[in-house]
Amino acid sequence: MAKAVKKAAKKAAPKKAAKKAAPKKKAAKKAAPKKAAKKKSARKPNAAFMIPLTASPALADVIGSKPMPRTEIIKKIWDYIKKNGLQDKKNRRMINADAKLKTLFAGKTQVSMFDLAKIVSKHVK
Repeated sequence: MAKAVKKAAKKAAPKKAAKKAAPKKKAAKKAAPKKAAKKKSARKPNAAFMIPLTASPALADVIGSKPMPRTEIIKKIWDYIKKNGLQDKKNRRMINADAKLKTLFAGKTQVSMFDLAKIVSKHVK
């Protein structure tokens, strides 16, 4: 019985010490003067993404026939998808095809958004 009381006293003692240590606050240190931030050079886009590509006739129906970079092609496709409400309502990762996109998607009625870049690469030169 005496051992149990001693163990309980030992366990309780560190908790009290920890509680006492918490309220002590050290004097706030003055912040060191900040050094002038280094100017970073403007981020340069990868030249491979900026090369104008010509679209296939199926892709040209959706985005236009003017040559444009791959990044712009993807943006134009997404603009078309959102304008026509072709994103699936329940699973937002899926794109439902209308008549124009069905020819682009090789006859599939639904395509994952992650497959979009792969599909575009087949329709550009």
